[in-house]
Amino acid sequence: MAAVGADSDPATAVPAVSTCAHCQREIPSSNIDLHSVHCARNLQKCQHCGEMVPRKLMDEHYDENHAPMNCTLCKETIDRESWDLHKSEKCPQRMVACEYCEFELPAIDLNEHQDVCGNRTEHCQTCRKYIRLREWIGHEMQCHTNSNGSAETSSARTISEREVRPPAPVRPARPAHGSQHKRLLFTIAVTGIAVMVGSILFQRDESF
Repeated sequence: MAAVGADSDPATAVPAVSTCAHCQREIPSSNIDLHSVHCARNLQKCQHCGEMVPRKLMDEHYDENHAPMNCTLCKETIDRESWDLHKSEKCPQRMVACEYCEFELPAIDLNEHQDVCGNRTEHCQTCRKYIRLREWIGHEMQCHTNSNGSAETSSARTISEREVRPPAPVRPARPAHGSQHKRLLFTIAVTGIAVMVGSILFQRDESF
């Protein structure tokens, strides 16, 4: 008896499929009629992303995925697709740091602030000149070179200019509180004995 080929084995045969005209999914042909009726009745295709969404959840899907967003900083209405870019780079009221003083302020005020801040000067310890902050990096690259022509590092300048301070004076150790108390008691006792002896001698002199 001839062996039955794999293609003729019902267990390994690939079932026939049909494409749903509503959701474009491939459905087994035996279930396509039932699926098509259920799909057309309960699912709706989103016009923004093309996803099939249950009809009763379409409003929720739109609000969570496609509805414009209101920026709480600049009060503008932004498309959700552009929200990340607006929040990180476009919003004029987003907080940014000044490159000179690192003070944070709204992006719309940054240029005006940096025009003033960049014109502030700092004293250069190497050339003894006052340099604008906006020119500081170029100044270090062009002017701060040592005798070998290599750039002098700020750490080396700091170490060379560091003052050597004398050690703080050592204060004499204070006597312990217990020793002071003992000395006080001893002084009181000696004083008391001297008073008693003086009183006795004074009484004896009067008796004679």
